[in-house]
Amino acid sequence: MKEQIEILPVSLLKQERPRVDDLRRLAGSLHLEFGWHYLLDLAWILRQLQPRQGMLVVDAGAGVGVIQWYLVEQGADVISVDRESRANLPAHFRLRYRVRGLRPEDLQRLQPVQSFSPGSREAIKRSVLGNAISGRSWVAGRLARTFDSQQGEISIYNQDLRSLTDIPDCSVDVVVAVSALEHNAPEQLGRVVAELLRVLKPGGPLLATLGAARDADWFHEPSQGWCYAEASLRRVFGLSPEAPSNFARFDELFEQLRNCRELRENLAKFYFRSGDNGMPWGKWDPCYQPVGICKIKQDA
Repeated sequence: MKEQIEILPVSLLKQERPRVDDLRRLAGSLHLEFGWHYLLDLAWILRQLQPRQGMLVVDAGAGVGVIQWYLVEQGADVISVDRESRANLPAHFRLRYRVRGLRPEDLQRLQPVQSFSPGSREAIKRSVLGNAISGRSWVAGRLARTFDSQQGEISIYNQDLRSLTDIPDCSVDVVVAVSALEHNAPEQLGRVVAELLRVLKPGGPLLATLGAARDADWFHEPSQGWCYAEASLRRVFGLSPEAPSNFARFDELFEQLRNCRELRENLAKFYFRSGDNGMPWGKWDPCYQPVGICKIKQDA
């Protein structure tokens, strides 16, 4: 894996078709919908990454997004970080995956619902991993397996990305961020990137997708996200001048994106219910395109 900056071409959908189809099936089974360009983001990140049993991954700005559940199914352990609380994570995630809170306040106990059958209530009791790690470090806690399974574990961590105080230096193998970092103001983005690199082991990759700008940084009001020019991304992520880029093809790739029938015809339903999103009121009109960054943490 090498450092790079790449505007995400729509050709990824064909090149990574088996994985794209797997992601669609997984999202459907979890009642999740994709942001309009998220399949490109996910396909690009997962093409760089080879999940393995026991790999420790930070999903930065995770929400309940699909990549954390996909990685867990591949055997990775995931620290799911978001500043929005997931303390009351819905039951269908907890019944399917091993989920715990990194701290006591990060995940509440799942209360059995009266309409569930007795068998279902017992399943909930067995699956609740919301009790925080007690009397042990979080590292020891993630090694304590409740089930003998090849599946990894999710640790919910409700925290601002600028201050991951409960994650030690040089402790995680990979950091992923799917269209999340652009929601930090430009003057804060460098601090976020520095914190994500702090928790990475030397040699580990930070794989992030953001919005790309052709010439200068600008703010996309409907999605409340910043679009960044190549120079800004290189500076903030500390990429060397030698790190390859395809920004020279910006206009060509943008035209292909605008004409992408697969993305246009599969807009999530939530876009049609509001004007405060990346595709206001469901009208296909891409105003920016996604870009992927691979930054490798250097040895201390």
